[in-house]
Amino acid sequence: MKLLSWNVNGIRAVHKKNAILPLLNKEKPDIFCIQEIKAEQSQIPDELKNIEGYFLFVESAKNKKGYSGVALYTREKPENIRNDFESKKFGDEGRIQIAKYKNFYLYNIYFPNGKQSAERLKYKLNFYEEFLKDVNKIKKQGGKIIICGDVNTAHKEIDLARPKENEDVSGFLPEEREFLDKFLECGYIDTFRMFNSEGGNYTWWDLKSGARARNVGWRIDYFYISENLKSKLKKAFILKDVMGSDHCPIGIIIDI
Repeated sequence: MKLLSWNVNGIRAVHKKNAILPLLNKEKPDIFCIQEIKAEQSQIPDELKNIEGYFLFVESAKNKKGYSGVALYTREKPENIRNDFESKKFGDEGRIQIAKYKNFYLYNIYFPNGKQSAERLKYKLNFYEEFLKDVNKIKKQGGKIIICGDVNTAHKEIDLARPKENEDVSGFLPEEREFLDKFLECGYIDTFRMFNSEGGNYTWWDLKSGARARNVGWRIDYFYISENLKSKLKKAFILKDVMGSDHCPIGIIIDI
């Protein structure tokens, strides 16, 4: 099974750049998770609503048009999808899709950005904790879990081009990175690092400074799996040459 994940920074904008359909036609993923769609289902272009072979599920922000939002293209219809954690505190911004399949659970998450204010950083850290409670409950029940999305934090110094200059910037703060340490210690695996331990592999670049051409980037988009899927993982990759957003797609191939 092949899964892709991409923060498109606006599904309508990236479609105008003719980026989504060619990616699907080339990669032919079984599941394609999208973050930051910035649209309601009614605003998605018809050619993206009706892609042969895929079911489409959309979750948009409740009270803020053109903000956040996630979408799921999937060949197999999930048994059910929920759009909030068990605490029911984080569903309004359209950041969460938790799909239950026959053999696994899939989390498609657009994690908050903490740069705007101290309040938003607190919201981000609270979101992290509620996310961890949610996945841990399923893991304790023996569930097999795949998690993907824009985590909005670079975990290690190797995961961004200029770590020293960004030590005081949200996205690389100690408390954000400590959460990712804790998360992995709970029994989850950063899939890309199973296959690649080198620097220079990024998934987001600042558009305004032309950082992509110089590869001055951050690896803030991830696929994680629960440890009970480790033996099933065959490949993890970054599609750095796919344009259309300030992020690039990422993916995994897994036997499940």
